[in-house]
Amino acid sequence: MALKIRLSRGGAKKRPFYKIVVAEALSPRDGKFIERLGSYNPMVAKDHAERLVLDVERAKYWLSKGAQPTLRVAKMLSSDGLVKAPVIRDQPIKSAPGKKRQEREAEATEKSAASAQEAAKEEAPVEEAPAEEAVKEEALAEEEAKEEAPAEEAAKEKTPVVEAPEEKAAKEKDKKE
Repeated sequence: MALKIRLSRGGAKKRPFYKIVVAEALSPRDGKFIERLGSYNPMVAKDHAERLVLDVERAKYWLSKGAQPTLRVAKMLSSDGLVKAPVIRDQPIKSAPGKKRQEREAEATEKSAASAQEAAKEEAPVEEAPAEEAVKEEALAEEEAKEEAPAEEAAKEKTPVVEAPEEKAAKEKDKKE
């Protein structure tokens, strides 16, 4: 007869309340149990006295008889020093990437690091010398733009605006509507 110290759910929908019980491993979660050790109410504040109520003496007794706590109950019992705190991971081991994926990711990071280093080596000498030339080129480009702007405006003024017959018809329709 394998024994478990586990949570048995009660309470209303979306308002859970758990009993900490000792039950046979094969019995249903909310079914038959041997003894009730306490309660856990996740709806109250963490520092509230009624969040975790536990009969420590009986818990020690059942642990000495070989009852195994579940991960959540072991975490609760570890706060009282009855069992060693379990390791609860954020990411389960089963969902960790496999060997081949880890190798591909490592190769990709190595390639990107190498290409970044090469690009840095190529850009460094190029940036030092032509900085002055770039400033001169920008100044020349601005002057050319200033000279072209008045010429473009003059060309626009000389060209008469002629509307196509289709555009006239569309404007007349819009006016009627």
